[in-house]
Amino acid sequence: MLNDINLSLFSFINASPITSIGTLTLAIFLAKRLILIFPLITIACWLWGSSKNLVRQRVFVCKTVLAVIIGLAISGFIGVIFPQERPFMLGIGQHFLAHAPTPSFPSNHATIAFTFAFGFLFWFRNWIGLLLFIPAFTIAWARIFLGVHWPLDMAGAFLVAIIACGVSQTIWKIGGDKLLPYIIKAYQILFSPLIKKGWIRG
Repeated sequence: MLNDINLSLFSFINASPITSIGTLTLAIFLAKRLILIFPLITIACWLWGSSKNLVRQRVFVCKTVLAVIIGLAISGFIGVIFPQERPFMLGIGQHFLAHAPTPSFPSNHATIAFTFAFGFLFWFRNWIGLLLFIPAFTIAWARIFLGVHWPLDMAGAFLVAIIACGVSQTIWKIGGDKLLPYIIKAYQILFSPLIKKGWIRG
């Protein structure tokens, strides 16, 4: 039943042989490059901000980065234990994006995107998190559209992202507040020239 739904959704989303070059080019850009907005916005939250919000922003960054690492670890573990073949590996659908024949479930790209979105939602600003689900779901759609993932790969990534954020929150409660000053101190030492010039916050 679940496989039938997965295959039906894939067939509905996957591009056809007559899809225009312009549409495919856009989808490839979205599938490969749109993900960059998540780390860029997160880095900006560490580097800049008002004095009253800066510590909170940096706690959010640490939790989110930890969650992404955990999410990718979970994703990798699932891929090793329960490897699933990608559509093009089975000769199903149309394939428009070059990709190694690695395990399909869950999607690493979607895991990263959804984890960042949940990080903003849980630990920073709800409205930013909600907005970031738009590019996250767009990435998920594009990778199905181009034939390198199944819809269930994205559903799995969504669940992994939630679990990763929960684990990150638990770990942070144990010792995060004690570790944060050392992380900030290391950052201040490494980037002291830029901090002294006032380009970024110390």
